[in-house]
Amino acid sequence: MVYTINPRISMSAHEDTEPVEVEIIPEPEVPDLLPLMPLKNFVLFPQMVAPLVITTEESKKLVKALSTRTPHFIAVLQRRDEIDETRMTKSDIHRVGCVARLIKTLNFPDGSTHILVEGLSRCRLQDLRLEEAYPTAHYEMVEDVQEASIETEALVRNAAERFQQIVTMSPTLPDELAIAIYNMGAPSQLSDLIATNLPIPLEVRQNLLADNHPAQRLGALMEFLNREYQVLKLGNKIQSKVHETFSKSQREIFLREQLKTIQQELGEDDPLAAEIKDLERKLDAAGLPAEAAEKAGKELQRLKAIPPASPEHGVIRTYLDLLAELPWNRSTEDHLDIRAARKILDQDHYGLDKVKERILEYLSVLKLKKDMKGPILCLAGPPGVGKTSLGRSVARALGREFVRMSLGGMHDEAEIRGHRRTYIGAMPGRIVESLRRCGANNPVFMLDEIDKVGKDFRGDPASALLEVLDPEQNSTFNDHYLDVKFDLSKVLFITTANMLDTIPGPLRDRMEVIRIPGYTPEEKLHIAKRHLLPKTIAEHGLKRAQVKFADEALAAIISGYTCEAGVRNLERQLANVCRKVARGFAAGRKQPVVVDARKLKGFLGPVKIEKDVAERKAMPGVVTGLAWTPVGGDILFIEATRMAGKGNLILTGSLGDVMKESARAALSFLRANTTAFKLDEDVIANSDIHIHVPAGATPKDGPSAGVAMALAMLSMLLDRPVRPDLAMTGEITLRGRVLPVGGVKEKVLAAARAGITHIMLPDKNRPDLAEIPPDVKRKLTFKTVGSIDQALRHALKLSEQEKR
Repeated sequence: MVYTINPRISMSAHEDTEPVEVEIIPEPEVPDLLPLMPLKNFVLFPQMVAPLVITTEESKKLVKALSTRTPHFIAVLQRRDEIDETRMTKSDIHRVGCVARLIKTLNFPDGSTHILVEGLSRCRLQDLRLEEAYPTAHYEMVEDVQEASIETEALVRNAAERFQQIVTMSPTLPDELAIAIYNMGAPSQLSDLIATNLPIPLEVRQNLLADNHPAQRLGALMEFLNREYQVLKLGNKIQSKVHETFSKSQREIFLREQLKTIQQELGEDDPLAAEIKDLERKLDAAGLPAEAAEKAGKELQRLKAIPPASPEHGVIRTYLDLLAELPWNRSTEDHLDIRAARKILDQDHYGLDKVKERILEYLSVLKLKKDMKGPILCLAGPPGVGKTSLGRSVARALGREFVRMSLGGMHDEAEIRGHRRTYIGAMPGRIVESLRRCGANNPVFMLDEIDKVGKDFRGDPASALLEVLDPEQNSTFNDHYLDVKFDLSKVLFITTANMLDTIPGPLRDRMEVIRIPGYTPEEKLHIAKRHLLPKTIAEHGLKRAQVKFADEALAAIISGYTCEAGVRNLERQLANVCRKVARGFAAGRKQPVVVDARKLKGFLGPVKIEKDVAERKAMPGVVTGLAWTPVGGDILFIEATRMAGKGNLILTGSLGDVMKESARAALSFLRANTTAFKLDEDVIANSDIHIHVPAGATPKDGPSAGVAMALAMLSMLLDRPVRPDLAMTGEITLRGRVLPVGGVKEKVLAAARAGITHIMLPDKNRPDLAEIPPDVKRKLTFKTVGSIDQALRHALKLSEQEKR
């Protein structure tokens, strides 16, 4: 077996081991029968000089015979890694090899033999003999086919040029190869020289040796030449970047050391040392608790040991800056004057008595017990009722800093708890960052739109809020970036939501919910006069003397151009009027503008909201119901009719499952009590009843329409109309009982806005009437019922009164 040493390495590589015998072989003629030397993982090309290591006894015998007989032999690639040279067959070796000449033999003390050989010519084996102590073979010389063409000349030039570039770029190829290529014009010699020195697969080398067409060999080599060129080019580019970066870092370190030495000679302080001292003073003044102080001390020692050029230096410095800037023991002084706080709350907001009372109660207890934990309040109500602005007023009344953080659409838990500092670009959570910015540990912290928190693969922010909004846990809040406990118990958290159903139960349980219903028309009038008008007039560059709104104009805008629980649309309509007034003054108008009800059509166009409930004609099978929505209360009309059929119930109007079940329960109750209500059982059995709730594109659900559906079917079956200004709500059972429902105040306010005058409620909702504003109560009549019988009698009685 023969192993090859790198053919580009000369024999001087073994100068450290003294050879025992050196013999130079003369060059006689080449005989017809030559010894055969199988090579492992190596292909010898013509004109190639290579060192080989002899390991098998057969090959050593062959080398010895070459020293005494002819120096020529055949070098051929074996097909497998391990073969038995005493039983070798033609299938064990390739058919095409290279006639070679032994140049030098070196015997080493360890018993190994190294030889230096030179390839002479391609040959093709004709037979294989195993008669000697080593294999022999007859052969046939393979001559190259000479092709003189423009294509061949172009291949020669391109291959020579590309290989010269590779020699220039490669650290392993000697520069003499570039000179040899430059002086070599024969395609045959050029292809063999390139194949010898280019890193290409073994099978490709054997195929190049077997090919006697130099042009084809050059064409095959161009692919590997271009690939090697691109690899070397990219490698040099990477090496250059690494070297530049390394050199730059070394240069910075060297210059900083020089600067430090110069400053010491001049008696000046090191800027880095001065910065660290300043940071130490800040940390000492921050009043860190024991755990945070220990953590800061460790990180400060690391900061001193790490060079400024290290990326870790900036990470530690940022962390220590956060520790120094957090308000560990900095608090704003509370204004504990209850009367002054009440005055501020009344100045900023009209109504909202429940919220104001709760804030004043908190202030009163805080005045008596300084170390009380802050409550977690949740203001739930429709949009535009002032939930968010109320938080700012509470902060002003308490004399505290105000922080607002929107949770709408938040999906990443790290927004609450921060990132761990092991990540690149890690940041503290928004709660800790907000406290650092406000500079106090007891602000009024508003978490807006808590009902719109999302959840995905990045975590559940609502679960992260469980610790924040729990007074028993938030005194030891642990931000992942901060990695030490921070006390949030002094923070007054106020959350806002439009609806509570989407808030997880454990999170909702931690909050004290205060419901804020919609405003009455009278409340909207006061809000417009006290808050919206001054703000809108100032925002449009007008003066109070230039435009005046009459009360009847404001009332007309509220009733005819807006229909909402809050006041946002009202503010938009006032802005529309002010823009048109501002345009007139910009065009040269001098006289002030008085906006009254008659001029509204010119400013806002025709009336958009028509209260046609009172003018609706009473019809059998049509009943007015009340509904609760996330944006406030609303009224809905329930229509029932029948046609010939088989007793089926048809439900349309985009109804939810609960509402459909209410309709089926109502029909089942009526069919079970046909005698009590004087209904014809055969008519019901041979008819299909269809219940439809208009506004079919709007999804509707809930049990509170049960009474209205039952009365709609009764009105249709008895052919007796129910007056349209009577609205009702309540859940029913199969026994005809009327159960209580929620959202009574919102529903009553919606009924008042729509022009309803009579309202029918369940008996158990009677306590909810105490929350209805007195001015609304005066406009409405209320009737509470406990069963469908009572509801039907009251509805029919009102209808009879209307007829009379």
